[in-house]
Amino acid sequence: MTTWYDHAIIYQIYPKSFQDSNGDGVGDLNGIRARIPYIQALGVNAVWLNPIFTSPQVDNGYDVANYYAVDPQMGTMADMEALLAAFHAAGIHVILDFVLNHTSDQHPWFLDAVSSKDSLYRDYYIFAGQNGRRPNNWGSFFGGSVWAPDPAGSGQSYFHLFDRRMPDLNWANPEVRHAMQDVADFWLQKGVDGLRLDAFIHIAKASLDQDWPTAAGDDAPVVAEPFFANRPQVQDWLRPFCQHVKADYPDAMLLGEAASASVDLAAAYTAADNHLMDSVVTFRYFTEQAPAKAKLPAAYQPREMDWLAFKQGQATWQQTLQAPPTLYWSNHDMARLATRVAHGPVQARSLALLMYLQRGIPIIYYGEELGLENLALPDAAAFGDATVTDFLQQAKAAGVDDRQALAWVNATHKLPARGPMPWGDSVGGGGTAASGVTGAAGSPSQPAGTEPPTAAAARLRATAGFTTGTPWLDGTAQATATAAAQDVDPTSSLHFYRELIALKKRPLFAAGDYHLLSTSDNLYAYRRTLADSQALVVVNLGATPATLEAGLSGMTRRLTAGKVTRHGDHLTLAPYAGVVLTTHQD
Repeated sequence: MTTWYDHAIIYQIYPKSFQDSNGDGVGDLNGIRARIPYIQALGVNAVWLNPIFTSPQVDNGYDVANYYAVDPQMGTMADMEALLAAFHAAGIHVILDFVLNHTSDQHPWFLDAVSSKDSLYRDYYIFAGQNGRRPNNWGSFFGGSVWAPDPAGSGQSYFHLFDRRMPDLNWANPEVRHAMQDVADFWLQKGVDGLRLDAFIHIAKASLDQDWPTAAGDDAPVVAEPFFANRPQVQDWLRPFCQHVKADYPDAMLLGEAASASVDLAAAYTAADNHLMDSVVTFRYFTEQAPAKAKLPAAYQPREMDWLAFKQGQATWQQTLQAPPTLYWSNHDMARLATRVAHGPVQARSLALLMYLQRGIPIIYYGEELGLENLALPDAAAFGDATVTDFLQQAKAAGVDDRQALAWVNATHKLPARGPMPWGDSVGGGGTAASGVTGAAGSPSQPAGTEPPTAAAARLRATAGFTTGTPWLDGTAQATATAAAQDVDPTSSLHFYRELIALKKRPLFAAGDYHLLSTSDNLYAYRRTLADSQALVVVNLGATPATLEAGLSGMTRRLTAGKVTRHGDHLTLAPYAGVVLTTHQD
């Protein structure tokens, strides 16, 4: 049975950073609604909203205090209902981020759980140990131990795979699984068209009475993923949940975040006869070269892509998954494409056509279509992340200049990738129905096509059109032309993405077969075929010109990034250039 999400093209919206409608510096639901014409003009047919639930915002909404209410900074339930209705009227489906591995420590369940060891909600969470001793040496993804002392002073500790203010739910408890079904039902009844299952691979944990093996005398916490990622019980516990959703809402999309899952596990999570997810997001696409400073943590050192390993990985995922794989370059958990990977706007566009015209479901991170880069945050404190402070201290000890080390963090950390959308027009959108932006360009003091000369102007550029106040994430923006400026520039990144998405909708790219070609190391080339239709996608990954000889008879150029010349069956691509050719009827 064919469903809408078999050919979904998803636009990821980080609500806090998309559009502020009331001047408090935080994006909101009414702001998103004002920008629906822009999203519609882009050509996507679905949006994924990061969490909008009531939250203390320790982790920007992934710490849920009430699954049944909208966070007041985002708006009201009436605003959410109006947003859903407006998206549906525009022919756009809505996927809601669903946080099911953990809650906030301010959630009523947890507050009751720590009120007494006899609480009815005690077993909704994971408590273990005694006399203040940690049960094991497992480490949190956010640093330190996964264990924090029970606030009630029982001598036990509670389990938190992420921040200590985000306790993990105990999915071994059937009541928890039933409660999560109830939450899903609530939002599906409201009209959401799908759920993105956040961190679902972590809902099962191994027996808690074991340490991860370490050298004698080493008692530092260890991120021991085999003990709390992709455990066999994940599928057993999640299957009834997924079947429950599909029984009542067969067209609902279930998109799983399977960050560290192998390709074989991803295939199992998405196999039709396994009754789990429709597709999953993996973090295993992006293979990088070794860091320059071996003695410093790799996470915050900019690294070049290992393109051969990338090609091998893409071939594996494309050929192994029966379900359509997700196709993406950026999201809220990583630095942006234009900062992390691309050497300039030409390569950013080439890599977009490389990725999104493959077999699968594109997920485009808000602002990527503008070539948006990471913000530059001013200091370690702006990140609110202990691992950043540790890295900067280690870098200083290793002789790295303070400014250089901070620049590295800004180029690699996920937080600067969540900067405000640079609309460049009046707050709240309006504009034409075709674009959702007005004719204004740049910032209020900058004409179209010019770059702001000062840091103050760069900051203004980052806020113009997003908010009249101070943005919740306050940094300086790189010189990216605003949405308003790009809307009236036919050579812009925005227009390129509109053309790319229109191509992706064609049957050849939506449903055609995929075949990766053998090429030189600095080329990435593949064919898509459907009946008598054929396409060739070629991208130069390197900084020198590259030539490909291929059968080009009867093929027409459809989309180009950078300079590409053709002589008979030879294509010569300038550095980082890319091209799409199709047979005439396509």
